[in-house]
Amino acid sequence: MKLLLVFLGICQPFFAYNDINMKYKLDFYTQFNQFYLTSDGGAALTHNSLNWSDTAYNDRLDMLKNMLVIFSGSYGHIKGELYILDHSNTDFDYSQYEHIVEGEINVQSGGLEILDCPNSALELKVKIKPGHYRVRVYSSNLSSSDIDEDEGNDHYRIEIWPDNNVGRKVLKRYTPK
Repeated sequence: MKLLLVFLGICQPFFAYNDINMKYKLDFYTQFNQFYLTSDGGAALTHNSLNWSDTAYNDRLDMLKNMLVIFSGSYGHIKGELYILDHSNTDFDYSQYEHIVEGEINVQSGGLEILDCPNSALELKVKIKPGHYRVRVYSSNLSSSDIDEDEGNDHYRIEIWPDNNVGRKVLKRYTPK
């Protein structure tokens, strides 16, 4: 019999696929159409300008040391899930998402955090084995969101798994009309 631990009521076991270890719900407020996935409490923000490149913004993902910047469709409310996987999810339907991008993150601390912008308030903290990871961000309902509105229908599925693959790669690109 498996013992499942629920971390502060936000961690839920999810067994739709054998390769998914844990699922964490995302439901928080951020600003400036972005939030952060970091392994060092957002230290990279103090060493970098908040002027993101057009490439990063269009790819909807920027990579800093030990940190990813995820660009959202709506200005404020973020809804979605974070999945911790054993390996890459190869069973997904591209047609369900408007934008899919992958990046890398080095987790040296043994912790992975979701932070809001601009306060870098901790929205979620997950213990994770130190190492190199691949992150895939699926964005849906971007076309029904307004970048100037707090509430939108945009939704984010974030998957992370151990991998040494480096760089950012757009698997499906959303182009606003």
